[in-house]
Amino acid sequence: MDTKKLRQKILDLAIHGKLVPQDPNDEPASVLLERIRKEKEQLIREGKIKAPKKGKSAGDRSHYMNNVPWDLPEGWVWTTLSDIGTWQSGATPRRGVKAYYGGTIPWLKTGDLNDDYIQDIPERITGKALEETSVKLNPEGSVLIAMYGATIGKVGILMFPATTNQACCACSEFAGVDNKYLFYYLMSHKDTFLQQAGGGAQPNISKEIIVNTPIPVPPIREQKRIVREIEKWLGIIRTIAENEQSVMTRLETCRAKILDLAIHGRLVPQDPSDEPAIELLKRINPNFKPAHNLQYEDCPIGWQVVTLKEIISLYSGRDLEAARCNTEHKGIPYLVGASCIDNQNISVYRWTEYPGVIAKKDDILLSCKGTVGEVVLNQLGDVHIARQFMAIRSKSPQFILPKYIELIIKASIEKLRSTARGIIPGISREDIMEMIVAVPPLTEQQRILTRMNEVENSLSLISLKISG
Repeated sequence: MDTKKLRQKILDLAIHGKLVPQDPNDEPASVLLERIRKEKEQLIREGKIKAPKKGKSAGDRSHYMNNVPWDLPEGWVWTTLSDIGTWQSGATPRRGVKAYYGGTIPWLKTGDLNDDYIQDIPERITGKALEETSVKLNPEGSVLIAMYGATIGKVGILMFPATTNQACCACSEFAGVDNKYLFYYLMSHKDTFLQQAGGGAQPNISKEIIVNTPIPVPPIREQKRIVREIEKWLGIIRTIAENEQSVMTRLETCRAKILDLAIHGRLVPQDPSDEPAIELLKRINPNFKPAHNLQYEDCPIGWQVVTLKEIISLYSGRDLEAARCNTEHKGIPYLVGASCIDNQNISVYRWTEYPGVIAKKDDILLSCKGTVGEVVLNQLGDVHIARQFMAIRSKSPQFILPKYIELIIKASIEKLRSTARGIIPGISREDIMEMIVAVPPLTEQQRILTRMNEVENSLSLISLKISG
């Protein structure tokens, strides 16, 4: 079941007035907004908030009522986000001033937003930072939305007063609009915000875009009924998702266990008539001599313990200048990062006519820097790989099958991930080349791969039925 789509469907029904029945006895939203308008005008007169630009009165909806997104139920009214609360962005106190940090005032970054209630914020600033910088304290119940980068559109509701950085916009001082209704409306609107995001490497939505966004406002009593119904359904969806995740986790545990059985000779029975693996290794390298100091648990008869460098060649990727890349399918595929690998598939976003480090067909591609441990068997043919990748190639594909080497790498992936070092975590060539493995006879490699294919088909079928 696609719980993400189901959640969006519930939110869409809610903001279109189709999730709960209307009650003709509810006070119409037009009366509510008139009350908001009067309250804002009073605040303007008292100098507590600024007047709208260009002399437009608070609550004036003429500038968007001519082009509403959809027709609303009786008693609902279109307005903009600027009309239903006070919006403000945060700031980042100078990092070089130690007296600004380590205090008791929560300071939220957009990575802390979780599309839920904000119950914990790890970083704190001091009262001195609040006094001397443009950072602002938002009250409990404020609704937050991320404006910059990868977190655009993520939202949250503060469970305690907190400040935020400049990438976050906060709404508070609600005048008759339920903050939870606003929260769920912003959540339903995320895809639209993403489409509106401008900028290059750091896409963003501005505060101006946010406050000018139209919002359908139901009667206040209906807002509360909608929120209760949304939360009931989201609770059900969350339970479904948790159960699915639990089953998926068990499937991954099962897959890892079966891989471990495979590379230790316990997945299929041995055949004493198989040609021993040492003969394969001598064909690859006539000077091959077994190293007796290599430790490998319960190596079956006929298998041979070696370091991986005895059976593979390893090629590290290299980045290309932007000018040597294109998106017009000219040249050969250029794999840039781990996002190019997903569930045995390779996604290509760039091409190059200036290849340097080439991965060949049947090479095993391993993401080795940043996001480490993604593995796929290259079936595309020649591809250029960036430095986030290594290409692992069988020295003798007819004796040491590439798919069996892929099996070894996948079975050892958690061990390899644990070796990743550096500010940007990376797996070294030595970590891979010196890895101790056991090589089965050729015919047993084939039997293991046949059995693994059957197992993978069964596990994939279960996953498909669960995700539905």
